[in-house]
Amino acid sequence: MKLPNRRKATIKREKLTNYLLSLTHEEGKSKAKFFRGLGFNEANIAEFEQALLKIGKSNEVLEVDKTSSVYVTKYVIDGLLTSPSGKLVKVRTVWGIKIGEEIPRLISAYPSV
Repeated sequence: MKLPNRRKATIKREKLTNYLLSLTHEEGKSKAKFFRGLGFNEANIAEFEQALLKIGKSNEVLEVDKTSSVYVTKYVIDGLLTSPSGKLVKVRTVWGIKIGEEIPRLISAYPSV
């Protein structure tokens, strides 16, 4: 199964700058170290956004979680992220679709094993 309405998938810029690339965010700083170590930063944020969107739009959903929130259905998708240096790294992305809405939004991303 693919992410529902995957062509409408979106990522808020703040999710990238204030969370996934933030070295001061309590929950995001370990992710920031990982993604910054791959060469992603504020200067190439559009490239980072497109790489994450590609995973969400192209790969199969591994898990659907309708139980952890009454407001959002979560979709877990793994894929290969191409870094600015050309390195391929397996990344897990989590997408959410609010109940009653159709647009998938990125919730999180982190290294996958």
